[in-house]
Amino acid sequence: MRVKLVVFPIKGRNWCFSRSIDPSMVAAQSSNTPSTFKQLYNKIFASSSTSENSKNASEDSRVELVVDFVTNKMNGGWSKLEKAPQGTLKNKIHGLGLKLLSRVKPSEIFFKSIPKEIDGVDIVYPSSLNPRLVRRRLRHIAFRGSIVHKKYFYGSAILLPLTSVFMVLPLPNIPFFWVLFRTYSHWRASQGSEKLLHLVSDTSGCQHQSADMAKDKENSTNCDPWVFQPSEEMQKLLHYKDANEGLGDCTISKICQKFYLNSTDVVKYRNSVY
Repeated sequence: MRVKLVVFPIKGRNWCFSRSIDPSMVAAQSSNTPSTFKQLYNKIFASSSTSENSKNASEDSRVELVVDFVTNKMNGGWSKLEKAPQGTLKNKIHGLGLKLLSRVKPSEIFFKSIPKEIDGVDIVYPSSLNPRLVRRRLRHIAFRGSIVHKKYFYGSAILLPLTSVFMVLPLPNIPFFWVLFRTYSHWRASQGSEKLLHLVSDTSGCQHQSADMAKDKENSTNCDPWVFQPSEEMQKLLHYKDANEGLGDCTISKICQKFYLNSTDVVKYRNSVY
């Protein structure tokens, strides 16, 4: 499995790192995720009947099934809060959640989008940039992420028992569910950053540093841990960047539409320190 990463300067020394996800792939993935406990049980039971040679792989797949199932349930609950009438308790909880989520760094969202089962990345970047610089920046952010999110994962996990005492109150235990979400989020970000660091540090495969080289070795790209894909179209869009303010909302929107990025997450990189 390969994923496409989009990298470009957005403001000064701030760069954007985001994963390109085709909407059709999202629909296909959601259709394969169990929606009920019965479907989850059946899929787990089916994966447990594999041979001994694939025992470790089946255990990983069962964990991923449970994680995806819980994630879908949480997303469903969040959608219900979003549709709650104005002024109700659920609506206020949704507003509080939006404020908390706005503080999540875009790099964390980027790392969470890196699946564990990938074996290669296609790196799209403006054609004027040096591919070695792009790879160095990716390695740097992945290295920092592997350290930072592992530290915050342990810190959040320690807080879980402390926030669970609020379960005795008749109100929703918002602190517990927020810490639970942050624990899960940092765990996924740590896994994704470590996987990305491993891929962009791997020099075993043939490395493509230009469009011409990529065409000459088109048949071997599937074995490469990372492949450069310079984009002339992105380079043209970057001409509208202001030296002080960075890319405008209109330019960011065009880039997001072209490369299937989340504009809300991309905009965060303009003022992000990490």
